[in-house]
Amino acid sequence: MNRTPFSDIPIIHSELLSRYPEIRFAMSSRIGGVSSEPYGMNLSFHVGDHQENVRRNREFFLGKLNIKVDQLANPQQVHGDTVRRVRKPGIYESCDALISNTHEVYLVVSIADCLPIFLFDPETKSIAAVHAGWRGSELRILSKVIEAMKNEFGTKAQNLIAYIGPAAGVCCYEVGQEVARLFSKKYLNQTTMNKIHLDLKLMNKDLLREFDIPESHIEVSEECTICNSIMFHSYRRDGQRSGRMMALIGLRAGEIK
Repeated sequence: MNRTPFSDIPIIHSELLSRYPEIRFAMSSRIGGVSSEPYGMNLSFHVGDHQENVRRNREFFLGKLNIKVDQLANPQQVHGDTVRRVRKPGIYESCDALISNTHEVYLVVSIADCLPIFLFDPETKSIAAVHAGWRGSELRILSKVIEAMKNEFGTKAQNLIAYIGPAAGVCCYEVGQEVARLFSKKYLNQTTMNKIHLDLKLMNKDLLREFDIPESHIEVSEECTICNSIMFHSYRRDGQRSGRMMALIGLRAGEIK
């Protein structure tokens, strides 16, 4: 059993989002928890891990953040482009993005290679959490999230602060011709082994730039979940026995008027 002490569980932060005291952002890793290998610090109930281990792992992660399980808004991710507005915690069916301006409700993304993307509008005090794999990226889910924030909260895109977190990098994210043909050649790298690698981080950054979000408002993690087997879970690397990480964003109490 992995018995990393509670105090030693790593928390991944965004340098950019950390500048805003109105919000709280955090992401787990695969280090710590009580699950047997290869699960490590697995936070998903749907990957074959023991349910009690997952509950304890979640308690460790959330406890370190002083967040309760019943404060989470969890999307049932389906690799689509549906965006749902959140007013209270709970399960949100068949969607891959959540938006909210409700304080002390934490929007969740479950991660094991797909891009976790988080948005914050300091003007309207609204947030978004987005799960974008190749399917969601091809459907331009991030663009639909920004449009939804405009419609729901009056967000002006140029005010948004964006963080693209650890995910499969172009260094490792191999795709077949059937996927590659869906994307611009700008986002495809041909390797010396005549394989095609897809750069979803760059593609989604470009989607943000299409909305005139300043470069200084965008942070992109250089971490690749496939490369770093010590720090991150990866479905591409570990298959069916891959655990899942959790990232969340929420508005702190007292900041919303």
